[in-house]
Amino acid sequence: MHAHSHTERLAGDRRVLAVAAVLIAGLMAGEIAAGVVAGSLALLADAGHLLTDVGAIAFALVAAAMAGRPPRGRFTFGFSRLEILAAQANGIALLLVGVWIVYAAVRRLVAPPDVRGGVVLVVALAGVAVNLVATGLLARASRESLNVRGVFLHVATDLAAFAGTAVAGALVLATGWDRFDPIAGLVVAALVFRSAVVLLRESTRIFMEGSPGDIDPEAVGRIVVTQPDVVEVHDLHVWTVTSGFPALAAHVLVEPGADCHGVRRRLEALLSERFGLTHTTLQVDHASGSRQAVELGEPYRRETPV
Repeated sequence: MHAHSHTERLAGDRRVLAVAAVLIAGLMAGEIAAGVVAGSLALLADAGHLLTDVGAIAFALVAAAMAGRPPRGRFTFGFSRLEILAAQANGIALLLVGVWIVYAAVRRLVAPPDVRGGVVLVVALAGVAVNLVATGLLARASRESLNVRGVFLHVATDLAAFAGTAVAGALVLATGWDRFDPIAGLVVAALVFRSAVVLLRESTRIFMEGSPGDIDPEAVGRIVVTQPDVVEVHDLHVWTVTSGFPALAAHVLVEPGADCHGVRRRLEALLSERFGLTHTTLQVDHASGSRQAVELGEPYRRETPV
């Protein structure tokens, strides 16, 4: 069931990403030309960000296609974590673009060139319209996939950046003060850095096999050990394989006369209903006087005998 829904989600991701790629690539080509004609850093900064958007979408499309391949050989979870690798690469790309924008903006603040505010304003408003469509397409899918969320953050940042650029163009047109343009570039850079940090934090957490943000392993252990016949839970691990694919593994000790298979089935139903954990590996054994000399993870023991 999980594999079927995961495959459907990946197919939907590819469709959304492909449409977004066409929209962003067309906008980027127009903005590069307009930025050169207008002499606008804000437009060229946006175009540079759009270039990373196109690359991010291309990488995300490849990752989504590879993630749909079934497990084989040494890759027992398949290639689904390529989605997270794509998200992390997009975060790094955002950081590099932000650094370049800051460098160019500082230079232009020191020695501002002439900027054609009217061209900047018109192109920026067109960019707002295109990015509204693209963010609308990506918004829903980004809630389920960190890969798509990486692209969504690129495009959403562009939407805010285009709005700022439009304001800068209007101010240049109204006042003739060209430094509004690099100031808008610095605002774009701040948005880029914020998006990069969010994306890198989330992807790093998954690579480090941290628990999903909405699942507290301590709470899981405490609830499991309160179930009938359960005496102790240890070697408890909760992690995220890829977007929307949390997993759990644990060693559960039960009362000597308990039905191990029955306890396991009850615990699987509990974990699925309470925490949304449908991929679980539970080793259930009868408790005895002996205990493991070395235990990985914090053991959870029933405080009072059943």
